Amino acid sequence: MEVHQLRYFCAVAETGSFTRAAEREQVAQPSLSQQIMKLEVELGVRLFDRLGRAVRLTDMGQVFLPRARAILSEMRAAKEEVAEKQSTVSGRVCVGVIPTIAPYFLPARIALFSRQYPAASITVVEDVTVHLMDQLRAGLIDLAIIALPARGHDLESFPLLTERLFAVLPKGHRLARRRTLRMKELREEPFLVLRDDHCFRDTAIDVCKRARLNPQIVFESGQFSSIMGMVGAGVGISIVPEMAVEDKPDCTSVLIADERASRTIGVAAVKGHFLSRAPRAFLEHLRVRTDSHARST
Repeated sequence: MEVHQLRYFCAVAETGSFTRAAEREQVAQPSLSQQIMKLEVELGVRLFDRLGRAVRLTDMGQVFLPRARAILSEMRAAKEEVAEKQSTVSGRVCVGVIPTIAPYFLPARIALFSRQYPAASITVVEDVTVHLMDQLRAGLIDLAIIALPARGHDLESFPLLTERLFAVLPKGHRLARRRTLRMKELREEPFLVLRDDHCFRDTAIDVCKRARLNPQIVFESGQFSSIMGMVGAGVGISIVPEMAVEDKPDCTSVLIADERASRTIGVAAVKGHFLSRAPRAFLEHLRVRTDSHARST
């Protein structure tokens, strides 16, 4: 018993004519008639009484009709359900992110993604760049949100945004009221920086080197929040990316007047590695969401 035979049977029953049924099903009438006869042979009963050009369901045909309709209805429902599942983003996304990005960049984007794709689940791994690259290559995470460039010929990256860098000063600092400052103006200041394993430390040191400034480092930490607290207490000054700038009563952030004092944030993935539906959707979500945010600011 074939599905198209059931479809042809229902068409003849509903139109009362082999000719009209063939037109509706867009098939040649002899072919439709042959399929109906094959169905009758398989069932061992006549389904129609042929009355000239008209046809009428037999008693067995009337019994079989609701069954045939139910089977076709189930088939349609099954196809619709499969199509719906194919269009639904589900599954797991494991994304790595460095600590100097995670608390500022991810929360709103993950919340929006989860509302848009409730069947998908997201796991976040927060770690420094070198560890994230190891996990990415090992397949333990799908994507890594890092400061670019992503080093390694086996990686591909997608830039998301570029942000300026700011000097963070105690509220009463002599330069606190300035809109911009040059790094050479901080030559005598004690610096508070991230630890060696954080890539942003290198970014901050590079800004100092371009100004021919050898920073006097008096405090190191793994968190911007700790550094900001120490700046507010008057221990020294620091450099932070734009997304980490906070409106705090004891600190002031001043833009560094150096066009190269910036960092680019992007997403890294293993080149040629297949991403399943959920990670691909999250990657596209990051790119679209960040692009639309950039246009609105």
